[in-house]
Amino acid sequence: MDDSPGESSESGSVVSNCHSLKIGGLHNDDGCPRQESPTRIGESRSASPIACVGSRNTSPSRQKVIKTKPRGLDEEMVSTFGKVVHPDVQMEDDIWAMLPEDLLNEILLRVPPFMIFRLRSVCKRWNSILQDSSFLKFHSQVPSHGPCLLTFWKNLQTPQCSVFSLPLKAWYRIPLTFLPQWAFWLVGSSGGLVCFSGLDGITFKTLVCNPLTQTWRTLPGMHYNQQRQMIMVVDRIDRSFKVIATGDIYGDRSLPTEVYDSKLDRWSLHQRMPAVNLCSSKMAYCDSRLYLETLSPLGLMMYRLDPGYWEHIPARFPRSLLDGYLVAGTQKRLFLVGRIGLHSNLQSMRIWELDHAKITWVEISRMPPKYFRALLRLSAERFECFGQDNLICFTSWNQGKGLLYDVDKKVWSWIAGCALQSYNSQVCFYEPRFDASIC
Repeated sequence: MDDSPGESSESGSVVSNCHSLKIGGLHNDDGCPRQESPTRIGESRSASPIACVGSRNTSPSRQKVIKTKPRGLDEEMVSTFGKVVHPDVQMEDDIWAMLPEDLLNEILLRVPPFMIFRLRSVCKRWNSILQDSSFLKFHSQVPSHGPCLLTFWKNLQTPQCSVFSLPLKAWYRIPLTFLPQWAFWLVGSSGGLVCFSGLDGITFKTLVCNPLTQTWRTLPGMHYNQQRQMIMVVDRIDRSFKVIATGDIYGDRSLPTEVYDSKLDRWSLHQRMPAVNLCSSKMAYCDSRLYLETLSPLGLMMYRLDPGYWEHIPARFPRSLLDGYLVAGTQKRLFLVGRIGLHSNLQSMRIWELDHAKITWVEISRMPPKYFRALLRLSAERFECFGQDNLICFTSWNQGKGLLYDVDKKVWSWIAGCALQSYNSQVCFYEPRFDASIC
């Protein structure tokens, strides 16, 4: 069995072959990838503040850039070791001190967000620029850095957070020391914001934060003080967010649905969920609709956010489905991911998409056997599944591995690392944005 990481098509053919637990070329002595910290990246020999982005001061005769995409994504560089054409040129500090602010904003916009995070400590001017409204306005107009995986866990009651950048293929440590002790459960992430919940004594609380700007605030208390199933959605156009709380975590559906609106800064009461038997507490949100799986009646419960009411969708699940996760895609696409097969040696992982017109699940992909055996070595082994922008991520608690599937490209690839090896790690997709506001 070949458990080596890489990418494969639906047929399972390997496109790139690299060793297990190898991410971005960063390794510890034990074989686990070393995490790059935004606050501790190798020093540059350049005297200018821009050197803090971590780029090496290399002579033009030694390195020639032939193609560069903005924000540090997919940079293609060709090293040439020919004769010396130009000597090294030292950048003068006065040049950067006199650099116009609009030009400095244009430069910073092309720096990956995790590198920008380090620049706050360069000087007071740079720290103020990163918090300036004009910079945030510029930042909101540039393309997204790309999807990332955020892992959260607590080590001796100290919150730990690591982010894996899929475009850069590297881990970065982001401090979350500002979180209060009661923030224990990772609700999820949307539009650059991250939501946590927890019990402060006997009081159930919720907070929203932006890990890059290190800003956070606790939301007002709900009408019913009980631990709830929650999901957060961000509207970037309206510059607002909402948090939806359905029944409690024990399945009590006598509680009304509550929705927090950041523009109103309060919770509003909505319709109670009808008497159904939920088969999973996992929820998926797409096209202003919230979906949950139900066993009785069989199908889905759908909550329309704008009118604020529930309705049942009689979409029957595939036969022999052992466990299923609902995953939201783009453009109204809703996926169902789960294991099929009553016998362990015949099990497989499959992905279906909901046909909204026919109200049926249509199979679109199967996990290649070698990936399935490496991810879940035991038939009863637990796994988690979540998605964003037609990307579906599988994580295994026991194996400490992550597997990514691109629905559009039909490509499977490993994401393994030390950050996924903590048993109590909570993982979600994350989009780093400085312009995401907690207000």
